[in-house]
Amino acid sequence: MLQLRKKLINKLFEITMSLYCKFKKKKAWGISTEMLLNMSSDTFGYHLGSFLKERNFHLIPKVERHDAYHVLTGYGTNVEDEIALQYCCFGNGKRTPYLYGVLLLGTLILPDYLRYYLSSYRFGKQINSFHHYDYKAVLSLNFKNFRSIIISERTLIKPYLNTLNYEKQS
Repeated sequence: MLQLRKKLINKLFEITMSLYCKFKKKKAWGISTEMLLNMSSDTFGYHLGSFLKERNFHLIPKVERHDAYHVLTGYGTNVEDEIALQYCCFGNGKRTPYLYGVLLLGTLILPDYLRYYLSSYRFGKQINSFHHYDYKAVLSLNFKNFRSIIISERTLIKPYLNTLNYEKQS
């Protein structure tokens, strides 16, 4: 039953993402995974390219920053991680109709991960604001330095993410 609900959410993501992109007014970056991988290996852009290549993904025009959020925060790409990332963004102050929809439907359809979602919300509140950056402009920055601006050592992301992984499994 859980797998069926996850498939439903994946289908909803596919449908809503294509509609969302049609009406999104932002301009696409026009950057390929190969272009990102040609950047210096210490840059945010290279890390984004590696993330995409490892998953056989490409940047989705007009919503490229979403994958940048994954790279920055360390969230995976399975259904529960996608929802948890939106909870993190909500905790971080991001407010969009799409985000509200993901929170609502994700919680209703997959309540099994509520503890994980709430932990992600608290994580988003603890770290510095990240949803407002122009991520295309950030691509050439040193990944570790940029990430440390958002997620300080005081936040202790590794133990925190281990807690998230534990909560996802329980």
